[in-house]
Amino acid sequence: MFPFLSTAFAEASEEAAPQPTWSQELVEKFTETPVSVWIAIVVLVAFGGILLAITKNSKNWTPRMIAFGAISISLSFVLSCVRLFRMPQGGSVTPGSMLPIMLFSAAYGVGPGLLVGLVYGILQYLQGGWFLNFWQFSLDYLIAFAALGLTGLAKNKRSPWSLYAFMALAALCRALSATLAGIAFWDTAPWASLVYNGTYLIPDTIICMVLALVVAPRLLREMKRVS
Repeated sequence: MFPFLSTAFAEASEEAAPQPTWSQELVEKFTETPVSVWIAIVVLVAFGGILLAITKNSKNWTPRMIAFGAISISLSFVLSCVRLFRMPQGGSVTPGSMLPIMLFSAAYGVGPGLLVGLVYGILQYLQGGWFLNFWQFSLDYLIAFAALGLTGLAKNKRSPWSLYAFMALAALCRALSATLAGIAFWDTAPWASLVYNGTYLIPDTIICMVLALVVAPRLLREMKRVS
């Protein structure tokens, strides 16, 4: 009957309502953050802690290590440009592009291997990668390729097959990182993301292992040789 009274009452109610404090706004922003972002943060923090712990305990870099590290990154990058099969949304089968990083890691350990893999991951992004946000970039490139350094767990192992076991572990960790990125940031179902990444990483890993049977013994001896 008196619409102007209703409008005035509504405006008065809005003015009388208490304004949220800065702490309440902060809590609200935290609650609105997607779960996928929190998962990515946890993974990054855990990876950073592991990298710091391993690097602190690793021996100092020598000119020989730096040279082999640069050669390994260069060879991996060149081999990654030769794509035997390319997936539509990123990822490809290559003639063993992961192998140089893996062999460097096996020769010098996990710490140096993680760092070399990290540099290689940045180059992979510059080669034509996808950037949605920092967390996706970290999972798809930084963590995924740094994981190749886990092959360094084979260092000083007596069994000749330990190299291939840890190569498989490193490839699996790369796949899991990329799979998590697909689930969290590309709206992909878990099984679909795992299958997608496995489609190119499984044959790529097999190629690396076959090539390693031929070249790994001699190359590892050369890299481990004291100058």
